[in-house]
Amino acid sequence: CLDEEGKVHGFGSSWRTEDCNDCSCSKTGIGCCTSYMRPVDFDEEKCESIFNKETCSYKVVEKDDHSKECPVHSWVG
Repeated sequence: CLDEEGKVHGFGSSWRTEDCNDCSCSKTGIGCCTSYMRPVDFDEEKCESIFNKETCSYKVVEKDDHSKECPVHSWVG
């Protein structure tokens, strides 16, 4: 399989992209999906979600104090 960056991957292999997508190669082609869950049910007036590209994950924190995490009631991915 040839990915969008021009790298060749063998059949049965899998990898994670710079954009945090998990991909795999099979004889039918390349399949990719996000490797992270996105927070969707939290107090958006008081809190904000921040994506960490190094860990491929979101953290939901208070807008005024990023050291305080906010509860998240629902995630999608």
